[in-house]
Amino acid sequence: MKNILFVLILTLFFSSKIAAKDFIIQILHFSDLDGNDASILENVSHFSALVNAFKNDPVHVGNTLLLSSGDNLKPGPRFYAGKEKLLKEITGSNEPGHGDIAILNEMGIQASSIGIQDFAAGVSALQGAISGDGITTARFPHLAVNIDFSTEKNFDLGKHGEEVKNLFGKVAGYAVAIINNEKIGIIGVTDPYLKKLVNVGKLAILPEDPEDLEQLALIIQDAVGKLEAEGVNKIILLARIQLNRVKILANSLTNIDIIIAAGADGKSSMGDNNDVLFQSEHAADKNFSENYPYATHDEKGNPVLIVSVDGDYKYLGRLILSFDDHGRIQLDSLNPVINGAYASIEAVVKKVKGVPNPKVLEIRDALQTVIQKNYGYILGYSTVYLDGRRSKIRKEETNLGNLTADSMLWYASQLTRENIQIALQNSGGIRTDMGTSKFLDGSSEAVLLPPYAYRGTKILEGGITEGHIRASLTYDNGLVVLTVTASELKDLLESGVAVSGPGLTTGRFPQIAGMRFSFDTTKTPRSEFGNGQRIQTLEIVDRNGRILDTLVENGILQGNPHRTFKMVTLNYLANGGDYYPFLELSNPTRLNLYEGRGYGDKADFPSTDLRNDPGLNSDFSCTGCQQDALAEYLLVFHSHPDLAFSEKETPASTDTRIRMTR
Repeated sequence: MKNILFVLILTLFFSSKIAAKDFIIQILHFSDLDGNDASILENVSHFSALVNAFKNDPVHVGNTLLLSSGDNLKPGPRFYAGKEKLLKEITGSNEPGHGDIAILNEMGIQASSIGIQDFAAGVSALQGAISGDGITTARFPHLAVNIDFSTEKNFDLGKHGEEVKNLFGKVAGYAVAIINNEKIGIIGVTDPYLKKLVNVGKLAILPEDPEDLEQLALIIQDAVGKLEAEGVNKIILLARIQLNRVKILANSLTNIDIIIAAGADGKSSMGDNNDVLFQSEHAADKNFSENYPYATHDEKGNPVLIVSVDGDYKYLGRLILSFDDHGRIQLDSLNPVINGAYASIEAVVKKVKGVPNPKVLEIRDALQTVIQKNYGYILGYSTVYLDGRRSKIRKEETNLGNLTADSMLWYASQLTRENIQIALQNSGGIRTDMGTSKFLDGSSEAVLLPPYAYRGTKILEGGITEGHIRASLTYDNGLVVLTVTASELKDLLESGVAVSGPGLTTGRFPQIAGMRFSFDTTKTPRSEFGNGQRIQTLEIVDRNGRILDTLVENGILQGNPHRTFKMVTLNYLANGGDYYPFLELSNPTRLNLYEGRGYGDKADFPSTDLRNDPGLNSDFSCTGCQQDALAEYLLVFHSHPDLAFSEKETPASTDTRIRMTR
């Protein structure tokens, strides 16, 4: 363990080797806050104490940079807790993810790159977290030189090479920090595989071939050249790229001095013999995978230092070094006793005399309060990941889409005491998954894990909670029962797939129950009633998949086109939302499953007898609303681990309710 007195003596010793004109800098760094939420929120107290101790070190006051190489956000309980009133009272924003951004603000981070998990909830969610409703914002830039942000309207674009203090809440490729009157260039780069792993909207991610490190090096080098043209001769690269690729990249660049790589793949956790391994009830590290720092050279033979520490606030990386007046690293200024990975544990904090940041603790406590309330109320269990990822649910059937549609169908039958045969909702109404979807570096497939609940600081695997339901079914639309004819049902589904196609994601894509269909995207899409030709087969089925009625075969409507079916859907769709032609129904006999006017209703419609509600959930949502339907359904069918939902997510080619033939 690092002894403070010994460190002070060595600091003085090494300082004697540094010429008076040399520039000394302390770089504090971290990344990958995308693991266990309970662990992260526990670790942040000690982590903030380490940051405070080193930033307030008398030797380094004023010459410190606090940086992240990305993945500061991840959809889940911590992310969605940011929506709650308790957080807004502290941070000024109720955007998902803003609780994490607010913590980073309070610790004084100066710049961050952007990672895969940052985009996991979608482009608009990342933008919302950064801007914080425009009331409070990220007080640091998000940098990625290989992303063309101009193609996506959601982001506030900053000027490349601007000072970090002028880039609050903005995105750019690179920036400049002024430390003791010296310009420090900071370039961000994200993994080019980003576009293959998450939905990045209209953003252009370069290079086109994610394996092409040579082209990626040219993109970074262009930024280096522009910084040098502005008199910058000390440059840091924040690389959200796996370490083995960073090492190759370093040798292809020139005049990059320090690379801060990602560190949560199990192979990028750096430390040395002076460093203490992290241990807690949630994690116990056995060893470091690499010595800190990793020293290599650029294309011209100049020294390059690569650093990385494991994520989840488990470690704070600390690198103190000096540059000569030409901006060259002085390798003999590196002190292995001072530099390294500082574990966020009580013993290390005591040694460095760190004090937790009180504002960080206030935000952390609010997050924990919300999480323990919302994610402690267990409504059901699942042994599988429930897929609500935008990139999946907006183009194919998913198990979460099936679960929510099934719950609507069952609930509508309970309230009306009628045989409601089919259910339809738009995928855009399902805002996120239930569970954990995480891409490990070097893998093209996500690791998918079931949801979990909180009881105090304990995690209960498989628990589906109030928080999961509220995060996924955010809009909590009222449910509506309508009468549709066979031809009208085909027309509704034609509208649902009218803008679908290979690689396309659309919020109107349907999720269904009580029926199954196939569609062909090479056929004519619907533009008005009856002219859509994409639906190739359509069948009404019972809970066991037995065919009750065939409506469409080989694209042709079968039987009496005027025969009717009872359907439950969302009031948003019934009111004409997402271009669904419900307002064109011939005799809908609309029956609301809720009282009064729902959001968007232009009139009061008859409502069913709400006394038929099962009455198992009254803590949130409203009778007849979608969140309540799913809660009641889970409490009846999946209320115990032995009854857990177990329908695994399947590839689109093996889906049974919705199939795209071409």
